[in-house]
Amino acid sequence: MIRVLIVDDSATARGLLAAIFAADPEFVVVGEAADGRAGVDLTRKLRPDVVTMDVRMPRMDGFEATKEIMIETPTPIVIITASRSARDVDASMNALRAGALAIIAKPAGPAAPGFDEEARQLLAQVKAMSHVKVVRHWRPARESARPAASAAPRHARMRVVAVAASTGGPAALAAVLTRLPADFPAPILVVQHITPGFVAGLAEWLNKAGPLRVKLAEAGEALKGRTVYFAPDDRHLGVSAAGRVVLADEPPVGGFRPSGTPLFEAVAKAFGPAAVAVILTGMGDDGVAGLRAVRQAGGHILAQDEKSSVIFGMPGAAVAAGLADAVLSVEEIASRLTEFVA
Repeated sequence: MIRVLIVDDSATARGLLAAIFAADPEFVVVGEAADGRAGVDLTRKLRPDVVTMDVRMPRMDGFEATKEIMIETPTPIVIITASRSARDVDASMNALRAGALAIIAKPAGPAAPGFDEEARQLLAQVKAMSHVKVVRHWRPARESARPAASAAPRHARMRVVAVAASTGGPAALAAVLTRLPADFPAPILVVQHITPGFVAGLAEWLNKAGPLRVKLAEAGEALKGRTVYFAPDDRHLGVSAAGRVVLADEPPVGGFRPSGTPLFEAVAKAFGPAAVAVILTGMGDDGVAGLRAVRQAGGHILAQDEKSSVIFGMPGAAVAAGLADAVLSVEEIASRLTEFVA
């Protein structure tokens, strides 16, 4: 049985989520909390397998509650929210950075169109996240010296960076992008698996967090330095030989649209040895097939290391396939990218 704690200030929402979990015999709801502070306390007391967390709540919001749980009683946390307001999106993204594993749209209710599919996806996501082994976070202290990355090998100057990420990706992306210099000259293209409806908020959050411009990619726009382009919902992201964004409605690859594989294949074809591919934390092996094209074109491949990954699935698959030129922490990835484009 997967033991779930529901944290939401709405009794109606708690009842809806409890009913969804009750319909699956693999789940049992062990407790409900009406605010973040109670959620922290019940997590410590009940030791659930997974916590579903609302964002806006009295006494303590979902972001602060996530921080406390990851410090006191590390537990898989899934953010479930119905709000797309800028304030709540920021709180949701900060919760992901604080250790929450995923963000899911809250189902509107049994009478709403598409409810059954939304409930199915919610159960599947929470079930998958309940098995993730999370690590304890620590209260902020003086910033310690960052580990020095080994020197980058001599290589053709990189002209484009392509990144694929899934579970744990928003926090990893924040760690990398906020460490890059404001004059980083190469465009960065990103595929991040995230619940539909949240990628625009993720891009805006990262745009405010670091020195680079972060936006959703638009078909046909010319790639520019100092800019990060995110694949929009349900579109594959690529680039033409002329250095312009390509968005495609081709079938999902390995169940994903957008997928890392078409992105990596596109940058390999357009930029050859001047492309660098980065594969970050996430379940499964999305993107690994595309990395083979980068390798064949003479490009460079960086994989996030297991210690800093929430889930070592995607980077681990790249390492197991012998495709990674270097396996680095997120801090070291930022340093290596800066060296590559210097």
